[in-house]
Amino acid sequence: MTEINLSRIWESIREELKDKGIDLDAGCCETDPGAPMRVVCMAGGLSDSLKEMGRTSRDQVVMVRIDEDTSKKLDHWVETGAFKSRSEAAALFIREGLTVHARELDELDDALSGVEEAKDRLRQKVREVFDSQIDGGSDDAEV
Repeated sequence: MTEINLSRIWESIREELKDKGIDLDAGCCETDPGAPMRVVCMAGGLSDSLKEMGRTSRDQVVMVRIDEDTSKKLDHWVETGAFKSRSEAAALFIREGLTVHARELDELDDALSGVEEAKDRLRQKVREVFDSQIDGGSDDAEV
C-alpha cells in the first residue's frame, strides 16, 4: 500500500471512532500530554474469554492485595451473575489484561532472555577463573 492509501485508511478509522464518541486527538485516557496512545481491538464481550478460561484448569493460586474500589467492582461483577466469585472475575480480568499487553510482555521476555544469557556467561567465566586457580596449584584457593 502506498503512504497515501494508508493515510486515507487511518483517516477513515479516525472518523469512524469519532462517530462512536472516541476522539483520538483529544485522548481518551489519563495519560501524560504527548504520550503515545494505542488503540487495541478486542472482542466486545467477555463470554468467549470466560468460556476459554473454563476449558483450562485454574490450579495456580496467586494472592494479591487490591484497593477497596477494585474489590467493590469485582463484587459488582459477581452480583450480576456473570462470575461465580471474585476469584473467577479477577482471573478473567488478569487474563484479559495480559492479552492486551502481550506485545509489551513479549518485549520484556526478550530482554529477560538477554539477562539470562549474560548470567550464564558470567557463571561460565567464574567457573573458568576458579578452575584455573585450582589447576594452577594455588594453595590459597578454597572452593
